[in-house]
Order: sequence, then structure tokens, then C-alpha cells
Amino acid sequence: MNQKILPASSNMKEFEQFLESPFEIGVMLEVHIAQLKNINAMAKRYGKKMIYHVDMIQGLKSDDYSTEYLCQEYKPYGLISTKSSVILKAKQKGVLAVQRVFLIDSHALEKSYKLIEKTRPDYIEVLPGAMPWMIKEVKERVNIPIFAGGLIRTANEVKNALDAGAAAITTSKRGLWEITQFQDSDT
Repeated sequence: MNQKILPASSNMKEFEQFLESPFEIGVMLEVHIAQLKNINAMAKRYGKKMIYHVDMIQGLKSDDYSTEYLCQEYKPYGLISTKSSVILKAKQKGVLAVQRVFLIDSHALEKSYKLIEKTRPDYIEVLPGAMPWMIKEVKERVNIPIFAGGLIRTANEVKNALDAGAAAITTSKRGLWEITQFQDSDT
């Protein structure tokens, strides 16, 4: 993936800003199921690829049935979830599967490693992403590309995450969407 910053939208105003941006791929966080049809149509009209965070779609249970529904009805570019059933079904449907893991403590990290071994997602999103030493450790341990998300607030923190081995960062911080120095780089 050449895109180093993945804009994440939490509402329609942010989504509309993403549509006007030069980015091809975006993440939709909190959304009501009734908005998905409109969001999907708008993204298609603007030539954008959407990654939906299944766990944050209001009115939809995040399980393999809802994943199958999303894949068939909306044909997303990718899906993010903390749930293994969602990741496995997304992979089965040929959709980019992003396993979200929280770097809370050593116990949670070990539990995440076991889950990742089972699901073998296409990408892992680690939160918080503002811990470059952990990005490096996780990447070395699992050998799966990483998205860094959460608490990345400055261009320097973006650089640190990418330098530590993140393939991209996911961010809802609008100011970071303006950074162009990392696009199409091999950082």
C-alpha cells in the first residue's frame, strides 16, 4: 500500500472532507447502518476505496453474518475489527482484513498474538500508534504489515510510526490529512 496516511472519518462532515482529499483509501469509523448505502455510493462516485470499522457500525452486530452482508451488499475495500470471526469472513470474501489490537499490557499483547496467529489478517492496526518501539516489536513478531492508529498527533509522530515499520497510519486528526511528505514514499 503506497498511501501512508489513511484518513478516518467519524461523521458525515469528516467523510465529505475525505471525499475532497487526494487520498484514495479512507476509513469509516462510527456510522449508523442506515448511512452505509449513501456513504458507499458517494465513495464510489468520487473513486474512493472504503475500509469500514465493523465494530463501530451502529445497528449491526459485528459477527461473520454481518461481515458477509457488508461484503455482498457494499463490496468494501476492507474491514477492520477486533473480532476473529469478522477477520476470517472478510478474508474468505476477498476483502482486505484488518485486525485491530490494543497495546494495553503484556497479557493483552500475548492474547492478541494468539488471535493473529489464528486469523492471519492482511494488516494489523495497533492502538495506540504513538508507541514506535511497540510497532517494531509487533511487526517483528508477527511479520504482518501494520497500521498505527490512536494518539498520533504530529507529523513527527507520523514519521516515528512509519520509521518503526508501520505501513500507514490511520487518523481522524484532520491536520495530519494535510501532510504530503509521506505519500508515495518508502518510509
